[in-house]
Amino acid sequence: MNRHRAIQIIMDYITDEIVVSNIGDPSKELFHVKDRSRNFYMLGSMGLASSISLGIALSQSDRVVCLDGDGSLLMNLGSLATIANHSPKNLIIIALDNGAYGTTGNQASFTSGVTNLEEVARACGFQCCYIVEDKKELADIIQRILMDEVLSFIHVIIKPDDMKMDPISLEPITIKERFMAAIEKQD
Repeated sequence: MNRHRAIQIIMDYITDEIVVSNIGDPSKELFHVKDRSRNFYMLGSMGLASSISLGIALSQSDRVVCLDGDGSLLMNLGSLATIANHSPKNLIIIALDNGAYGTTGNQASFTSGVTNLEEVARACGFQCCYIVEDKKELADIIQRILMDEVLSFIHVIIKPDDMKMDPISLEPITIKERFMAAIEKQD
């Protein structure tokens, strides 16, 4: 399974959840799979999808799903410890791990070596961790975890690929403003 297919499977089960996607290809793929105002497409700040997701989860009661990459998570491993210590029950971190920096040319990341992100998340204090390697297993876990109220980490092993999507056809300010309006708390 490649990243695009994994995102399709995940988005098949997303209804009202807030989704934050990592910069580059993951955001482009999410946009083309299922554009919606409750998606936040990161266009910069590599390594911060998990941190942004934590901030949103702490300020919202809605479920927050973070689509992050192995390279991005490796750039900011401290975010996993911070997230686990805050332990928001409405946050799911999904690590789409292709063992490479996919957006910049598929240079190998350390997950292609000895680093296992599921083990890192567990060591940081995530109590609900999964490792997934096929489509059916991903669908089953997503469906189940969206019904639970527990901080979760899903490590999805995917194949690197060279698929390139068209750019996101929204201006950055439009992405920000429609997202903020979509998650604004109503009194």
